[in-house]
Amino acid sequence: MPTAADQPNVILMMADDLGWGDVAYNGHPHIKTPHLDRMAQDGIRFDRFYSASAVCSPTRASCLTGRNPHRTGVFNANDGILRPEEVTIFEVLKEKGYATGLFGKWHLGTFSDEVTDGNRGGSRHPELVNLPSEHGVDLYFATESKVPTCDPMKLAEGKRPGDTWDYLKPGEPYTGYGTYYWSNCTGRNEIVTENLAGDDSRVTMDRAIPFIEGAVATDQPFLAVIWFHAPHRPCVAAPEFHDMYADQPFEERNYYGCITGMDRQIGRLRARLNALGVGGSTMLWFCSDNGPEGGPGVTGGFRERKRSLHDGGVRVPGLLVWPDRAQAGRTEPAAVVTSDYLPTVMDALDIPAERIPYRLDGVSLMDLIAGDPFERDRPICFQYRMQANCSTDRHKYYQKAGGDPELYDMLADPYEAHDIAGDHPELVQELREQFLAWQADTKGSFEGDEYGTASRERVRQDWDDVLGSPATQ
Repeated sequence: MPTAADQPNVILMMADDLGWGDVAYNGHPHIKTPHLDRMAQDGIRFDRFYSASAVCSPTRASCLTGRNPHRTGVFNANDGILRPEEVTIFEVLKEKGYATGLFGKWHLGTFSDEVTDGNRGGSRHPELVNLPSEHGVDLYFATESKVPTCDPMKLAEGKRPGDTWDYLKPGEPYTGYGTYYWSNCTGRNEIVTENLAGDDSRVTMDRAIPFIEGAVATDQPFLAVIWFHAPHRPCVAAPEFHDMYADQPFEERNYYGCITGMDRQIGRLRARLNALGVGGSTMLWFCSDNGPEGGPGVTGGFRERKRSLHDGGVRVPGLLVWPDRAQAGRTEPAAVVTSDYLPTVMDALDIPAERIPYRLDGVSLMDLIAGDPFERDRPICFQYRMQANCSTDRHKYYQKAGGDPELYDMLADPYEAHDIAGDHPELVQELREQFLAWQADTKGSFEGDEYGTASRERVRQDWDDVLGSPATQ
């Protein structure tokens, strides 16, 4: 059995709807993120870190599989499931003796076909029941979808599920939010009813840290996926963090406060890893699942927001702290993407690429982490709804269905203010052809040329029904 001393522990942390500019280390003038700022000092700060999609569920699928979500049918939020044939990072590391845990937001299937829950759970869609434990997760504590970022089981009276409100005071009326935390800690998939009050990031970390402590106590390497709900609406700042921003407008104080609450828990986690003696041997990653929703969130000046394949929708904060292997204080300009997690971890553990029988979109970042020359052997391609994006280290091809192709020099013009397509027709055509070839390949995966059609038929998905006409045809 491998030990934590032999192989790195892995933690994948992710915020929900956190903009590139929503952290102090990227220049936000008000939001306090001292622990993320310290991570940026202690490890690698990725200037061009991309979520694989402009919305949450697809990016989550990419983190676990190393594949673009269009291959798996997770086209959009609340669309499809993480299909059972996919090979996940949980399964691969479990084979190497790792303890595996998932904490926070799942959003890749539902937990019950009996209990009405979250966005899709309940009797209307029994085909969507898809537990994390079916994908190599030993222990989970998770919700199907969003919850309030304080008192996560409570909806303030008179509010709608996507609203913002100030934290509930004692005696103030509320109803149930309608989304539950589920766990298999007893050996059965059950609704959790204990320790659910207060800051939701703390509620999540209260489960993740004991899992880590248990693995360390048995000298077992671990993989912990910690997917925070903050700052996805409904944003509700817990009292301490609300008061920290009392001079800010209503929306801002709750948005800023829930981010600082999440940051506090990241600091708590790092302190505990160090106290356990595994801080140096742990690959600790952080990112967001997409750009910011409307409201106080900021992109740092990058164009557009969540649901857009311009950079404001997919360029997100990205950090890696790994003291044993990654030099501190680096700012990395290379473009990387959430699909790179799985091949990077496999490379770090000397797991042969052949372990994954399907086509990967991500690449290993181990050369980059070591400070060696790194160059992707393919562009990073994205598709979301009626948008196409094919990005190299320098150039970005973008097109909406029915629109003209656009081209940007992302080094000279990172905010996509100057379309240079007319000056470089040959490059536009080259990137367009690369995108179309990639799109055809992902469609082949989705339609069954890798592992058949049973799971696609189970969730009753069709490529054209979900996507409409491809963005560039």
